[in-house]
Amino acid sequence: MMPDFIIIGAMKCATSTLHDQLVQVPGVSMSDPKEPNFFSDESNWAKGMGWYQSLFASMPPSDLKGESSTHYTKLPTYPACAQRLHEHLPEAKLIYVMRDPVDRIVSQYIHEWSQRVIPKGCSIDDAITRYPVLVEYSRYAQQLEPYIERYGTNAILPVFYERLIHQPQPEFERLARFLGIQSSVRWQDDVARNISSTRLRRSPTLSALLSVPAFQALRRAIIPDSVRARVRSHWAMKERPRLDQESVQWLHEQLDPDIARLGEWLGRPLSCACFAESVKHGDAPEWDREGDS
Repeated sequence: MMPDFIIIGAMKCATSTLHDQLVQVPGVSMSDPKEPNFFSDESNWAKGMGWYQSLFASMPPSDLKGESSTHYTKLPTYPACAQRLHEHLPEAKLIYVMRDPVDRIVSQYIHEWSQRVIPKGCSIDDAITRYPVLVEYSRYAQQLEPYIERYGTNAILPVFYERLIHQPQPEFERLARFLGIQSSVRWQDDVARNISSTRLRRSPTLSALLSVPAFQALRRAIIPDSVRARVRSHWAMKERPRLDQESVQWLHEQLDPDIARLGEWLGRPLSCACFAESVKHGDAPEWDREGDS
């Protein structure tokens, strides 16, 4: 068995929330793990198609099957994704979730900081030049182009984080129509998660200790809550980072040509400055260019 659809990104744009919502829909089965990253990560690709198919083998045959791997839209990190995916899943439907490109960068910075990819002393203003992928993953037209070339726009649904936040039910219904879900769908607030705000720095040693049940019980028994709170604060980012105005202007200069190109495809003017407001209001953005059906 193979999936019928894939959420291909973008990173830090509520793809985990969307995956969890689809898990709740009758007649839809989603992969576990959420992000197989099969067509992107060489270590997973080396496991072979049999391994990938096994992720869907136990799902009811009549269910729509899906997975959600944000690595599939991380150029230039994973350049082979679109070709591999189209070769093996030429009929798949694709969902690409976008977000204010600068806000997305901030959330990715927090994630990479918490995962120790970005060192503790590297500010977000320094990181945007030291870690180019922070910017590259917000070039939405660049990320989409290899898929549009292979699948055409008819097979790709553009979704926007801002609309999911402000009008989740109609956006979820729109997504259901695209996938051909026959049953009614309901966005469930109690299963929505917001992991992009997590600012706790991961420590391999600490994580290993905290996963041991005996250590957890001992810690609760002998360490006061106030002490545990102070320890957590040492590993936490105190507040959401803010880019200085010079960095914001630089990011706009870097990203605006790509975002304007996306806007041309969607038939509306887009820039970093107007992105959130433009996609949030009015009708849902749809492709305004001829796609290969």
